[in-house]
Amino acid sequence: MHDIRLIRDDPAAFDAALARRGLASQSAELVSLDERRRASVAAAQDAQTRRNDLSKQIGQAKATKDEGRAQALMAEVAALKASLPELEEEERATATMLDERLAAVPNLPAIDVPDGADEDHNLLVSTWGEPRDLGFAAREHDAIGPALGMDFDTGVLLAGARFTLLRGQMARLNRAIGQFMLSRLVDEHGFEEIAPPLLVRDEVAFGTGQLPKFAEDLFKTTDGRWLISTAEMSLTNMVRERIMTESELPLRFAALTPCFRSEAGAAGRDTRGLIRQHQFDKVEMVAITTPDASEAEHERMTRAAEGVLEALELPYRRMLLCTGDMGFSAAKTFDLEVWLPGQGRYREISSCSNCTDFQARRMNARYRPEGEKAPKFVHTLNGSGLAVGRTLVAVIENYQQADGSVVVPPALRPFTGGLDVLEPAR
Repeated sequence: MHDIRLIRDDPAAFDAALARRGLASQSAELVSLDERRRASVAAAQDAQTRRNDLSKQIGQAKATKDEGRAQALMAEVAALKASLPELEEEERATATMLDERLAAVPNLPAIDVPDGADEDHNLLVSTWGEPRDLGFAAREHDAIGPALGMDFDTGVLLAGARFTLLRGQMARLNRAIGQFMLSRLVDEHGFEEIAPPLLVRDEVAFGTGQLPKFAEDLFKTTDGRWLISTAEMSLTNMVRERIMTESELPLRFAALTPCFRSEAGAAGRDTRGLIRQHQFDKVEMVAITTPDASEAEHERMTRAAEGVLEALELPYRRMLLCTGDMGFSAAKTFDLEVWLPGQGRYREISSCSNCTDFQARRMNARYRPEGEKAPKFVHTLNGSGLAVGRTLVAVIENYQQADGSVVVPPALRPFTGGLDVLEPAR
């Protein structure tokens, strides 16, 4: 959500930032709506002030027994009283329209975000690790997985396309990955573990930017709640409608939850395997901090996600997303892409975004700086630490053996109950 005052003060800068995202100028429409809103507010206030003044004059006229003047003043008061509802309705209507227009505008990109239309213009920041020489032709996870307990057929039988059932050793490895990542974030990086609701209200989905623009990407229940597409929705909104002290910040939350996405518009993309599912597990990180600390917090969060990949010895690269590839609420995003030998390329496994005060304005989440009276909006950040299913895919492909077995990475073995190799069914 944007501050209309900033748009009003420098419309050219606002439109220039939107242009970097490939969007047309919108400041003229927004400022015009704001002028209409402010004019209706002023008209309603003037009418109310005039009504109050006339009421005093009526009393004075009656006190002097000037009945003719009193009647004329009373007629004017009646006319003002009749016009007030219309003026107030105009104020409400224009304010609602302005809010709706502002809510549909994405966050503005940070200065150091590269310009570009799509992922082809993302910037490579760094790489870590070297792809292993397996000594044989690598296979993709959906070819290796079924013999190890990755049951695509039963998942489809139970729930339809883009659902998978994991059995036995595969289910155990999947659980171990999530527990390992969450424990690492809590024990080594100071995140507070949260078990949040998986169903949220409209206001929560609006707060993080999923509503109203991306309603079709969510699943909605019959009683009007939304299944979370990411724990970011629940975790970030923990501070909604609050004014925190500066000493409370930063707040760092982490959760391991199922996530639900309709994948609207994703037909034909990654229809095989676990890459793009309607239901998947993910460890999510959220940080709430002050504006001057958010850039450093973004780096800290990204390094926490990178540390998971390094502990699992999975080669990856960090990409700085361009303006055309960033999410709606983000001002700056780093994507981590893990090497998948079966596909012979890097694939996204984590996104870490600084949303500045964009979500905070939608949630009315503020803090009071030390020594100051007026509260300010916090900055919010979120990141995957990591997507569990995609990490499972990366482990299977990077640790596959020629005989179809998969070695469990050493870092995961304390969480697997002694399981160190997944053996294929014979």
